[in-house]
Amino acid sequence: MRWMLVAALVLAPLFFGLGVVLPLVRFETLYFFDQSPSLLGVVAALWAGDDAVLAVVVGLVSLVFPVIKMLVITAEALGQRPESAMAQAVLPQLSRWSLMDVVLVALVIVAAKTGGIASAFSQPGLWFYAGSALMAALAHGLAGRVSAQ
Repeated sequence: MRWMLVAALVLAPLFFGLGVVLPLVRFETLYFFDQSPSLLGVVAALWAGDDAVLAVVVGLVSLVFPVIKMLVITAEALGQRPESAMAQAVLPQLSRWSLMDVVLVALVIVAAKTGGIASAFSQPGLWFYAGSALMAALAHGLAGRVSAQ
């Protein structure tokens, strides 16, 4: 079981890094225009497009929260327990939020396909980002079991 925990702790940040820089979705409009934004590209475009508040929210939920979650899971796997009640309550909340943006990207793809706006195709970044969330969830479950032993 320890080797699965180690694998999940290594794969979660690796997949996260790939999910952030690789394109999430490819939009094709009129077969001439093609856009494949990455998560960092989306946040940068929001910031440059005078949507600073939205850029901060997306950056927090999509970039900062998952990193904090992975750090807390790694600390838990190393046997360091959070001492405050607030710290113990934060991790489950971070887990919920980090999976939410995967769902939101999937909804954007579905909306684009059904609305006739563009053809939308998932790209490797989406799969790596989702894989990171799943590996972090697996690591969190395994860390609790391993530290209890």
